[in-house]
Amino acid sequence: MSEILDLMKTRRSIRKFNAEPVAKEEIEKVIEAGLYAASGMGKQSPVIVAVTNKELRDRLSKMNREIGGWEFDPFYGAPVVLIVLADKSVPTFVYDGSLVLGNMMLEAHELGLGSIWIHRAKQEFESEEGKEILRSLGIEGDYEGIGHCVIGHFDGELPGIIARKENRVFWAE
Repeated sequence: MSEILDLMKTRRSIRKFNAEPVAKEEIEKVIEAGLYAASGMGKQSPVIVAVTNKELRDRLSKMNREIGGWEFDPFYGAPVVLIVLADKSVPTFVYDGSLVLGNMMLEAHELGLGSIWIHRAKQEFESEEGKEILRSLGIEGDYEGIGHCVIGHFDGELPGIIARKENRVFWAE
């Protein structure tokens, strides 16, 4: 099996992280993988906001939790939140941002880190509070939140491979 296929088969969404910090070099590698994602017409419309500041991370968690209506931390204790936003003027912006998230999760797995895609970035950054956060970071333009890739050191064992469902491929030969 190829190395990339092995990574794809063994990567799992992690829902329990420990407090161990993630090295900046590892975060940069995860981001680099996202920046090399395919994009429609090579537009490279997605941007990544790397949040390692605990105060902002906790503020985003609170916003996400309120949107979802939960009592728990929707980032599962992960210390790093990589937010993917994409320029709404690009017709493929949602797909482009999704590929960025996928690449980052695979690279995190390659580095021995856990990751999970957390939704509700769209709602977060449509809110006035979310727009203010973006402005405070110098991000201007008509961006939509595609998702959060939260990363960290997982607490416990990596879940095993789940069998794939049958009858999901149709050939037209």
